[in-house]
Order: sequence, then structure tokens, then C-alpha cells
Amino acid sequence: MKNHSSIAPGMVLLLAVAAGLIVANLYYAQTLVGPISAATGLSAGAAGLIVTLTQVGYTLGLLFIVPLGDLLENRRLIVVALGVAALALLTAAFATSAAVFLAAALAIGLSSVAAQVLVPFAAHLSSEAERGHTVGKVVSGLLLGVMLARPAASLVADHANWHVVFGGAAVLIAGLAVVLRVKLPRRVPEATLSYPQLIGSLWTLFATTPVLRRRAAYHAGLFGAFSLFWTVVPQVLASPAFGLSQTGIAVFALVGMAGAVASPVAGKLADAGHSLVATAVALGLGVIGFALPLLVPGSRTVALAVLVLASIVLDMGVAANLVLGQRAIFNLGAAVRSRLNGLYFAAFFAGGAAGSALGGWVYAGYGWHAALLAGMALPVAALLYWLGEALPARQPA
Repeated sequence: MKNHSSIAPGMVLLLAVAAGLIVANLYYAQTLVGPISAATGLSAGAAGLIVTLTQVGYTLGLLFIVPLGDLLENRRLIVVALGVAALALLTAAFATSAAVFLAAALAIGLSSVAAQVLVPFAAHLSSEAERGHTVGKVVSGLLLGVMLARPAASLVADHANWHVVFGGAAVLIAGLAVVLRVKLPRRVPEATLSYPQLIGSLWTLFATTPVLRRRAAYHAGLFGAFSLFWTVVPQVLASPAFGLSQTGIAVFALVGMAGAVASPVAGKLADAGHSLVATAVALGLGVIGFALPLLVPGSRTVALAVLVLASIVLDMGVAANLVLGQRAIFNLGAAVRSRLNGLYFAAFFAGGAAGSALGGWVYAGYGWHAALLAGMALPVAALLYWLGEALPARQPA
């Protein structure tokens, strides 16, 4: 089935909202690590697993579920995944032990890859002339879901409890599954590969696509730092040093949303042929985001203000680098675009999972400053790798 007509604005809005609601599932727990750990008996050193296992599940889903979008009817795949996500969220809401919650967290990540089936679905529904614009709007909805999930979870938890966060999310996702089942058209792909062949082709694509490997490494470093930051910072803000309530942490996370303004700027720079320099700036912002709290001492008020600024700077770097990476890999050909996107997301979410685990372990064992140094090391490593692209580019032909 091919579509050459313009997609209705209402459908674009539905897909953008759906992408945001689905991807938000990955981030509710980030500001609730403390209360969830206390309620389920998880030790401080293992608290990072709450976020890590969700990201591990998402990474596995990107590799083994998203490719099914090239084989199975897309609407059914999305709805089934959302049904599993709703059940996993409900399980998390009623979990009283660490083992049950962590298993639910893994399932939440695995099933929330429905968001990455929706993005190419949006491209399919669009005409060639409007495809990039449509996908951009849907990805904007996805990014808003990422940014809003943390403060929404904190606000709900402060006025109720963390169980309500996951129970409410289960209801939202179940309702979304019903709406998408009614509103989305059927899409049966013209599959030429079997599932084993499709999965087997992923390694070949990764091994033979240097642009993908490079962009994935850049964003794995930056997203790992981002995940480390948002795993540790809520615990720091709730500690006696700052004493913020969940509402205060929510406001802090909301202010960090200002970093999203970097996305369109990065897109314009890439369109103008400045991706190389823009990448260095994005990675540099990641370094600055961790350097500021280390280098600017002060009272509680000053330290909090610096931490707010650091969160904005870090979010700017992540938003910009995501756009730069997707633009680069989307230029590699429509026939492999879905698999390349899955590989790209899987690689940097693996970096995010590692960052979350590292942050929880370092903070529990060595404290806040050690966690900041660990976070800074990740974008520094990405910048060193970037030099391998930048130095040859400066050589005369």
C-alpha cells in the first residue's frame, strides 16, 4: 500500500501525542528512584537498575521488535505492544518487591518501542513533499514526552504517590491503544525478507555503515551522561543538601525543558553543512553541563541555580546531537532507514543504560562530585572520538 496524499493535521497531532505518551514510560522512574527504592527494598547501590533495566528493555526492543514493522501489519503491532506496556505499567504500580518492579521495568522498556514503529508509520502516511516535515512534528512530540515525563511523575508522586504515577500511565496507554486501533489505517508492508534474515541484516548494516557507527558513538556518550545526570540529580535534590520535595524536583525538571530549543537550531546548522562543528558544540555542552556544578562553588541557592543552568545546557547538547545524528543517518537511503534508526537508537540507549547504572553506583559509593566527574568523562570520550572525524576533514585535499 502506498500513500501519495497529504496527511491530515489531526493525524499528525495524534501520532505526535501518541509518540510522546509512549516514550514518557521510559522516564517516569527517573525522578522517583528514591521512593521506589525505599518501597521495594532496593539498596542504594542498585537503585540505578530502576532506570537501567527500562533502557535495556528498550534497547532490546529496538533490535528485535522494531524490525517487525517491515514484516507485520503495523497497526496491530503497535496496539499489541501498547497492551503489553499497559500491563507492565500496572504491574509496576502494584509492585511491593524489587524483583517484581525491576521485571516490570524491563517489560515497560521492551514494549515502549511502539513509539519507534509510529515514526516510520508517519512517514508512510505522508506524501514525499511533506514527509520530513511530518516526521519532524512527530519526533517533536516524542521529545516533549521525554522532557515532560520527569516533572509530571514528580508532581503526581508529591500529591499522591509513585504507585499512582504508574497506575495512571497504565490507564493512559490502554486508552491510547484503543484510540490508535480505531484511528490508524492498516499498513501491511511488502516484506521480502524473513524475520531471521531481517535481524541478520542488522549486523551487516552496522558493520558497513561508518556514519551510523560514528553518530551512534557520539550520542551514546552524550546520552549516557544525560541518563547518569537524571538518575543521580533527583537523589541529590532530595538530600539534606537541598531538601527539595517532589514538586520542587518537578519544577527543576520543567526548567530543564528549555534545552529543547537547541533542536531546530541544530537542524538549521546541519542543513547549512555545519554538522561537524555543531556536533563538537553539542558534545562540548555535555561537558559544560557537568563542569559547572564542579567549578562554581557557592551557597545552597547559588549551587541550585548553577545546577538548573547545568541541566539546561546538558539538555541542549542532547537535543541538538539527536537531530544531527538522525539527519546524518536518514540521508543514507530510504530502503534501510527503519533499521538504521533502530540501530542508532539501540546503540545510544545502551549508552544511556550504562550511564544510569554507573551513576547509581558511583553516587552511592563515592558521592556527588565523583558522579559529576564520571558523567563528564562520557562526552569527553565522545569528543576525543570526534577528533578522528574532524582532523582528516581539516587536511587539504
